[in-house]
Amino acid sequence: MEEFVDVAKALSDPSRVRIFCALRDRELCVCQIVELLGLAASTVSKHMSILRQARLVESRKEGRWVYYRRAEDRLSPAAAGATAWCDAALAQDVALKDDDARLKKIVCTPIKELCRT
Repeated sequence: MEEFVDVAKALSDPSRVRIFCALRDRELCVCQIVELLGLAASTVSKHMSILRQARLVESRKEGRWVYYRRAEDRLSPAAAGATAWCDAALAQDVALKDDDARLKKIVCTPIKELCRT
């Protein structure tokens, strides 16, 4: 039950849902997530910590940048179910489609340029 509650809490915030959906089929640097959401880096880091605690995302460090992706392997049943549910329920969401369009531009911007601002 603890895993279920962690996943439910992680996906109870609209910003975290946006982040989780943005990570579908891609890996993003924290700077790219900051740019997408328009939030402070510290706020995004807190959101990422909650998603990581729920085992919904994984991270890797490359130099001074941290990259996140969905945790595809070793998902708990609660996390696997939540992933499928989010993808199906939000497939046609207008706000998330807008995020995808913005992300296409964001990912084309060099990381060093994004992280500098």
